[in-house]
Amino acid sequence: MTALTSGAPGWVWHSEPKPPVRCAVPRPGPPPYPTEMLSRLLRLLLLSSLCSAMMPNNFSSPPDPTYSYSMDHHTREPDMPGVPGVPEPLPVLPGSQKGDDGEKGSPGPSGFSGSKGDRGFKGEKGDRGLNGPAGGEGPQGPEGICPDSCDSAEGSPGIPGPPGPPGARGIMGVKGSFGPKGDKGDTGDLGQSGFPGLDGDKGDQGEQGECYCTDGVDGTKGEKGPVGAKGDKGDVGQQGPQGLTGEGGDNGQMGRPGIPGPCSPTIQSAFSAALVTPYPTHTLPIAFPHVITNVQMHYNPIMGIYTAPVNGTYVFSFHLAVFSKVLKVGLFHNYNAVIKSTEATNRSTVSQKVILHLNAGDGVWLQVKDELTNGMYADDESSSTFSGFLLHPDSCELGSSRLGVRSFEISISITIKW
Repeated sequence: MTALTSGAPGWVWHSEPKPPVRCAVPRPGPPPYPTEMLSRLLRLLLLSSLCSAMMPNNFSSPPDPTYSYSMDHHTREPDMPGVPGVPEPLPVLPGSQKGDDGEKGSPGPSGFSGSKGDRGFKGEKGDRGLNGPAGGEGPQGPEGICPDSCDSAEGSPGIPGPPGPPGARGIMGVKGSFGPKGDKGDTGDLGQSGFPGLDGDKGDQGEQGECYCTDGVDGTKGEKGPVGAKGDKGDVGQQGPQGLTGEGGDNGQMGRPGIPGPCSPTIQSAFSAALVTPYPTHTLPIAFPHVITNVQMHYNPIMGIYTAPVNGTYVFSFHLAVFSKVLKVGLFHNYNAVIKSTEATNRSTVSQKVILHLNAGDGVWLQVKDELTNGMYADDESSSTFSGFLLHPDSCELGSSRLGVRSFEISISITIKW
């Protein structure tokens, strides 16, 4: 918003937040009464004096000559802006009456343009802009002129640069030719004496020398010389012819009887058999029907009993697989449990080996305790085996084992106590 202020040498327009001063001219209305007419006239005179005092005598810009005022008729030229109104209320003269509110005037014209302001401070330097695109290639310059001497002159050598880094190791070169033989060196100092060498071979006997002496007088007998060293053994001579057979001598006396020799190999016994059906019954000996070896037929695979053929010392062993149930098994000799084994772990094995002295006809077998502890197992990937053999007999006499086997098989049906 612009305002007009007074100062030397005249009025100057400047920007202030003050409202412009406007002079309101009443529009013509209906004929007033005498008292009201006098009041209006006084207000008009007062308004004219106020406007005259407030309007400048010298404007920085000449006023618009199109303005014209008519105080008598209170009219203005058509299509012209009206006189600016006064925002403050008019003073009330003594004895006057308040008139009716006039109609609202039309907006006044825009104020004059102010003078150019002072130059502002220099702003800060802006950021550097982006690089522009490269320009096109310029035209070729004029051809140069060769001086009097076109020969290039060698310049002064530059400063030597720093040594470069060591290079990579080169490839091994080709072997060079042998150089000429050097001159013989000076004789070295005499070395230490070496160890005595070995005695050499005896040389050949020399030729007998010729004697040109004459027989002289026999001299005295000399002393006996020392005994010489023993000579080497001569070569073996050829075998002579066989002599005649001599007469036979007398018979000698009979010697003492010797120690008895080992038993005949005909006294042998060995077997090995495997289980076929898992979880055997507890009321009978365990049958191992799959025979691995049983040449002498001393093991009965149906009954599961081995019968001793002779009196002697025997070795028995078993290797059993355990699965799903507890296993309690014993090795029996004629109804007596010699050894017992218990295995409560699922998917495991149990093994034993024992040496027994048996009489001809004695029986040996394996048997489980009851139906709750018969966890002996066998399948295509697990085996349970029972084995035994004769270590040595008590004598070399082979007894009759067929009778002993029959009598034992008949009496095995009695109840076995664990």
